[in-house]
Amino acid sequence: MSAHTVRIGAALAAGCAIALLYPATPAGAAGSVHLSKIYYDSPGTDNRSNSSLNGEYVQIKNSTSRGVSLKGWVLVDASNHKYTFPGYTLGAGKTVTVRTGSGSDTSATKYQDRRAYVWNNDRDKATLRKTGGSTVDTCSYNNSRVDYTNC
Repeated sequence: MSAHTVRIGAALAAGCAIALLYPATPAGAAGSVHLSKIYYDSPGTDNRSNSSLNGEYVQIKNSTSRGVSLKGWVLVDASNHKYTFPGYTLGAGKTVTVRTGSGSDTSATKYQDRRAYVWNNDRDKATLRKTGGSTVDTCSYNNSRVDYTNC
């Protein structure tokens, strides 16, 4: 029996009212917006073609029960390559794929419109930040034997 249990028992025996405080439910328990996958080594030869650049991507998942505005949120790598989300809401339970190359943005895919690779083929770190700069999630990898990591 802990000292805490003994104190509560003694207070109850003395007829004292006791208010029990329970910790708040962690924010993650209700879901979150988080990095879910980084495909850092696109298939085939790294020849900087648009299809090769788009084979490199990051997926971000919204596991909450409501849409979350990502307007102004930033996805950044360890070398400070930044992608800033335009006015965009990630729907409840949805995933958005952020590809390195060019293409037409949709609700499920955003393009960074780059002509060079962002994610190193052996090690790097992705960070997702809110508009004000606070970190939402990070995901690191250190492995050249595989092409992607699940976060």
